[in-house]
Amino acid sequence: MVQAGDDLSARQRRILEFLDGFMAEKDYPPSIRDIQQGCEISSTSVVDYNLKRLEERGYIRRDREVSRGIELLDGSGRRRRAPLTVPVLGKIAAGSPIPTFPETLGADVEQIEVTRDQTKGRAQAFALRVEGTSMIDDLINDGDIVILEPTNTCDDGERVAVWLKDEGETTLKRLYREGERVRLQPANATMDPIYTAANNVEVQGRLLSTLRFEG
Repeated sequence: MVQAGDDLSARQRRILEFLDGFMAEKDYPPSIRDIQQGCEISSTSVVDYNLKRLEERGYIRRDREVSRGIELLDGSGRRRRAPLTVPVLGKIAAGSPIPTFPETLGADVEQIEVTRDQTKGRAQAFALRVEGTSMIDDLINDGDIVILEPTNTCDDGERVAVWLKDEGETTLKRLYREGERVRLQPANATMDPIYTAANNVEVQGRLLSTLRFEG
């Protein structure tokens, strides 16, 4: 537990306590909205003001280039724990496939903080933002972030990101091999599967976990 000094207001103490409890339970930082709701604060601007004061006094460190980029310090300016981040490589359409994998990973690629449980310990995990609802029955909704491990192989029925070579598109589906063709099965009873030649499919990543981030 971070020890708060006398230089903090009651509200700032409450925010600091909330941050400590949230991160101890979930192992990743809360969003501004989480703090607003958890501390019963009137607006996100009030939250932001008090986070600035906590940062000035050395209780937190903020990275505004990272989603949920709040790092809790131990009260003397030292990190309580090193953050674990993965790159967000773009968007993946769970309904209508779109291109998503870049040729190279540039320095300006967005990073998000995750837990080791969410990456299953995979060192090269990456993230994609979901567009569409074709995987809704697997609790993967439009706007969610999926964490994947790079792989070019999978077992039938696994949820994978696949590159459709002829179309130049990527989609997230369950994959099934059926002779010389592949069935890409959505998890949505209202949608039909995609059938394509096996040599048109390149597996790019296997699903590890799903996150709901507010951005």
